[in-house]
Amino acid sequence: MKVLLVGGGGREHAIATSIAKSDKVDKLYCAPGNAGIAKVAECVPIGTMDFDALTKFALDNQIDLTVCSMDDPLCAGIVDAFEAKGLRIFGTPANAAIIEGSKAFSKDLMRKYDIPTAKYETFDDPLKALEYLETAKMPIVVKASGLALGKGVLICETLEDARDAVRELMMDKKFGDAGDSVVIEEFMTGREVSVLAFADGRHYKLMSSSQDHKRAGDGDTGLNTGGMGTFSPSPFYTDEVDAYCREHIYQKTMDAMAAEGRPFRGVLYFGLMLTDDGPKVLEYNTRFGDPETQVVLPRMKTDLVEVMEACIDGKLDEIDLQFEDNAAVCVVIASGGYPGSYEKGKEISGLEKFDGADGYYCFHAGTSFSPDGKVVTSGGRVLGVTAVGPTLKKARENAYTAAEWVTFDGAYMRHDIGKAIDAANVE
Repeated sequence: MKVLLVGGGGREHAIATSIAKSDKVDKLYCAPGNAGIAKVAECVPIGTMDFDALTKFALDNQIDLTVCSMDDPLCAGIVDAFEAKGLRIFGTPANAAIIEGSKAFSKDLMRKYDIPTAKYETFDDPLKALEYLETAKMPIVVKASGLALGKGVLICETLEDARDAVRELMMDKKFGDAGDSVVIEEFMTGREVSVLAFADGRHYKLMSSSQDHKRAGDGDTGLNTGGMGTFSPSPFYTDEVDAYCREHIYQKTMDAMAAEGRPFRGVLYFGLMLTDDGPKVLEYNTRFGDPETQVVLPRMKTDLVEVMEACIDGKLDEIDLQFEDNAAVCVVIASGGYPGSYEKGKEISGLEKFDGADGYYCFHAGTSFSPDGKVVTSGGRVLGVTAVGPTLKKARENAYTAAEWVTFDGAYMRHDIGKAIDAANVE
C-alpha cells in the first residue's frame, strides 16, 4: 500500500521509521518531511495546512492511507477534508480534536463527567481574570486555552507573575488567538507521566508510559520548551496507578467524548500528574506526543499500520498491542538560544554513525538540506537521539553515548534527562 505522512518533525521521523518497517507498506511519502525522513520516505514540498494540495496529491498518487499527528492540521479539520473526498486517514476529526484545541472545553468536559483534574476557572475577559487572581492561592497556573506550540502554560510563583501571565496571553497576544481565553488552575505537585492511547471511537489501547522534560536547562531550569528529552517506561506508572486511571480517567474520557457527540479516534495523549490525592489529568492532546513518540514507538512490537487501520475501521479491540520488555531514552540536541532566537543553517556532522547501529536512532526534528546537499539545522530542536536498553539506566547510558556522535555549531542538550530514574531507585 501507499502511505502519506503529514509533517516534518522528530515525531514524524519516528512515525515514518515505524511505518517503513511495516510489511503492508510499499511506498511512503512525507509532506513536507525533513533531511532525516528523506532516508525512509519520498518527501514532497506541500505544507501541512494546505489541505487542497494534500488531498489532490493523495488522489493523484492513489494513496491508500494518510497519517497526521500534528495539532494544527487536526484541529483545523484535515481528517474531515480527506474523508470528504473518500480518502482514508488516521487522525482525529476536528469535532473531537477540540479536546486539545480548547483547554476550556477539556476542563469543562472533565468537570461535567467527574474526571479528576486540577480545580480551575476560565476567563474570556482579562480584567475579570486579573480580579480573580487577587484572591487566588499562589503558586498558580495560567494557560492559554488555544494551541500555543506547547508553550502557553505559565507557572506563576507570585501574584505579580500571574498578573504578567494574564497580560502576556490575553492583552499582548503573545500566542495570538490562543490567548483569547485562559484557564487559571491550581498548581498541582507530584510526578508527571505521559500515557498515549490508540482510540477508535469506542475502544482504546494504551501504549507504554513515558516521562518528558520540558525545561530548557539542567535541573529543570530555564524556559519551557517543546521537550528536551524523555524516557519510557515511567517507573512511577505502577500497576496501581494504571488500574486507577483505567477506571477513573481513560474509559471515562472516551465515554464522555462519545456522549458529547464527539467520538474520539486517533491518538489520545493523557498528561497525568501523580498527586498525593491520586492521578489527575494535566492536559489532553489529540496526537502522538513529541518527543514521547521517539521513545514509545521504538519499543512497540505490533505493526503500526495495522493498528492505525484498526482505529479507522472501529476494530481496535481486535488488536493485541505489544511492547518490548525494555526501555528507551531520548536526548534532544537543540540550537543554541532555543527556545528563544537561534541561528539556522549549521552543518551537522556524525549522522552516519547511526547507520546500522542497532538500538540507536537519530530522529530529525529540525533539519534540512543545504544547496550543496549537506544536512543542516533548520529549527530549535534539531535532533532527538534515542537509544534502547534492557533497563532505564542502560538506555540512558546508551543515549548519552550516542548523543556525542553528532555535532553542530552551537549545539546544546540537557545532561540530566532521566534524572527521575535515580529517584525511583530502579535499574
